[in-house]
Amino acid sequence: MSDEVFQWPIRVYIEDTDAGGIVFHAKYLHYMERARTEWVRSQGVALREGLSDNISYVVQKMNIHYAAPGFLDDELVATAELTGRGRVWMGFRQRVVRERDSQVLAEADVRVACVALDSGRPRPLPETMKAVVDAASRNTESHESARSTG
Repeated sequence: MSDEVFQWPIRVYIEDTDAGGIVFHAKYLHYMERARTEWVRSQGVALREGLSDNISYVVQKMNIHYAAPGFLDDELVATAELTGRGRVWMGFRQRVVRERDSQVLAEADVRVACVALDSGRPRPLPETMKAVVDAASRNTESHESARSTG
């Protein structure tokens, strides 16, 4: 995996599996949520402060593909890669990969919308989040440009 893609380690516990020790499909959503949340934290954004400012983030849209099963005790990596933003949303490409064999277990395109906590209605991304997303986009573009010319 490339260095530009945020990675968050996950271990599969019994609570994540069905009776046969296979990861329950909805758990992949949890893993992806953790990776997105930790990406935001790694950028210096405090989500708890947003709550006091009437800001929340919700998954607006997700297209997910389950490619292979995960199993009890597997060590996984959940990734989050920013793909764009609009006035009220951020887009991510995400994967859950088994570490030992690099098998992609699930991958998704996710759109996260910014909403007013009290009403649930869309609101513009706060300036701090726009700055983080724009900086991350510039970093991704400069890495891609360096790869294509190098």
